[in-house]
Amino acid sequence: MTKNKQLEQLRALVETASANLASAKQLLAGLLGTSVSGLDYQGKATGMTSDGKVVEGVFDGQYMVDTDGKKYPVPANYASKSKLVAGDVLKLTIMEDGSFIYKQIGPIARKKVIGTLVQEGDDYKVVAGGKSYKVLLASVTYFKASAGDELTILIPEAEDSEWAAIESAVIQPN
Repeated sequence: MTKNKQLEQLRALVETASANLASAKQLLAGLLGTSVSGLDYQGKATGMTSDGKVVEGVFDGQYMVDTDGKKYPVPANYASKSKLVAGDVLKLTIMEDGSFIYKQIGPIARKKVIGTLVQEGDDYKVVAGGKSYKVLLASVTYFKASAGDELTILIPEAEDSEWAAIESAVIQPN
């Protein structure tokens, strides 16, 4: 396994842990009837709150891009599990401790297309309808897909995109 592949897997694991922690905080906040920022245990102890800075932007397939063109990295695991499609509107809360909490607030109209997964170096793409769409490695590994597998992908209904989200997969036997 190449060093780049190992680094990508390690990054995906860290993103998964971070996303799981954020999900657990949201679930706990819902059970307690409070906001996620209300779960700032250090802030509660010191009397400080951590409402954070809120930024809105559009998902481009890998990043959230705000109105000024500034890019914010969206965890691949979150984008994959949420099946984010390029054009989706996201809200990012940047907490005082520097952590990022994303929420999808405006999904773009989508269409489903069936295609075949291909691997080009360390990158994966789905060829569908005569076009090649990039897909996140986290999505490929989540579905345990490999080159040649048939995938259903989500793409923007009205706009052209170089990125797609994997909806489902038909895995070929070894």
